[in-house]
Amino acid sequence: MKTLYKFILKSYVGPFVMTFFIAMFVFFMMFIFKYIDDFVGKGLGAGILSELFFYFSLTTIPMALPLAILLSSLMTFGNLGEHFELTAMKSSGLSLQKIMTPLIVTTFCIALAAFYFSNNILPYTNLKAGALLYDVRQSKPALLFKEGIFNNSLDGFSIRIGKKDREGDTLRNILIYDHRAMQGNNIVLAAKSGTMKETPDKMFLVVNLKDGVSYKEINDTPKDIQTRPLVRDKFEERVINFDLSEFKMSRTNEDLFKNNYQMLDLSQLNDAVDSLEQKNTDRLNNFNKQMKMSYYSRTAAFIAGQDTAPKSVPDTISFAKFSKAQQLAIIENAANTARSAKAYSESVLNECDADEYSMLKYEIEWHRKFTLSIACIVLFFIGAPLGSIIRKGGLGMPVVISVVFFIIFHILSITGEKLAKEGEIPVYQGMWLATAILFPIGVFLTFKATSDSSLFDANAYIEPIKRLFTRKSRQQ
Repeated sequence: MKTLYKFILKSYVGPFVMTFFIAMFVFFMMFIFKYIDDFVGKGLGAGILSELFFYFSLTTIPMALPLAILLSSLMTFGNLGEHFELTAMKSSGLSLQKIMTPLIVTTFCIALAAFYFSNNILPYTNLKAGALLYDVRQSKPALLFKEGIFNNSLDGFSIRIGKKDREGDTLRNILIYDHRAMQGNNIVLAAKSGTMKETPDKMFLVVNLKDGVSYKEINDTPKDIQTRPLVRDKFEERVINFDLSEFKMSRTNEDLFKNNYQMLDLSQLNDAVDSLEQKNTDRLNNFNKQMKMSYYSRTAAFIAGQDTAPKSVPDTISFAKFSKAQQLAIIENAANTARSAKAYSESVLNECDADEYSMLKYEIEWHRKFTLSIACIVLFFIGAPLGSIIRKGGLGMPVVISVVFFIIFHILSITGEKLAKEGEIPVYQGMWLATAILFPIGVFLTFKATSDSSLFDANAYIEPIKRLFTRKSRQQ
């Protein structure tokens, strides 16, 4: 029995490792295509890109792992059935459940590892990846000068280069507009040639202009604005240093992102939800007190002509007994009080809605920690029975069937999560929708595979219909 189990495990490990890394690669490429515009032209070093790609490759595991288990289990039992090894095992008295035992144990171990990864490693990975992606997005594109095109990347300057030599060291027809004074194009530098180089530490761009002239309009006084005096200065050589520190990517403090729902484990998510619930409870209690103290009592106090509300206010007060000026003052006071109460109520309502939406996201993430592990088990009990039924190995039919089931699983997961996030259904229903639908399918397929049912054999469905029509024809 040990030898048989080793054989089954060896048959499973190869397809699992292969499909797992293929799925990771596919989802990783989806990430690249999604954020490619944030990387191009930023001059990012190999170290930054390698770190970013490593963290984001780890974030693809929650999607790649269930697909890998589904596809590899289907391929394993499909190969065993195609080569009649599954038939030989069953003929020796082994049931399908007995044959699946080593892979069931393996799948449960993988599910436990997936839960540990989701709860302990994935939050840290999301924190690192999210902070680094934010820094990449905030960094400026690399400074690139093209012939005949103005470059406005340097703050306060607009630079155009007429032509570059083949070596790229010597520049021709250089034109620089200095806008730092915020007075339009009042300072212009033009040079016939020059060079442009970065300092070794990449902090400054040194531009050496040769055989040029500078123009400056003086706008210091109103008279200068009318007469527009001009200062022209010829020079043989002039050196200008441009600060490039803003082009260097700076690393943001990761503490700014650590409270995001994707960066928390189970205990932290529970604490966050409890904190928001307590915050909402306190806010509603304070709302009732504030309304009584600041708005309801003010009306009674105003009518009584006192600074504070009286202990008892008449049930009915004749509005007509007040003078016209008092009536207008009462109406204005009532309108102001109503507007203030409305604004305060809307503010509290918006804060409560924002906190409730945050609670939904925290609760969704809490359930997600478990759905990954359970999905691995459910998809295994779909893939393994299907493989034993269709008895086809390789990357043909198993891939097609696996992709179909995974798409169904993914669509159900996204739909349930969206409905839960919008508050249409409870969070637990939305997050477990895919599992609740696919679990009965897995039980049904396991039952059919155990009883050697010809689930995909067309003759198994056509023959009963033929016999029914043959019986009717004989009776006639």
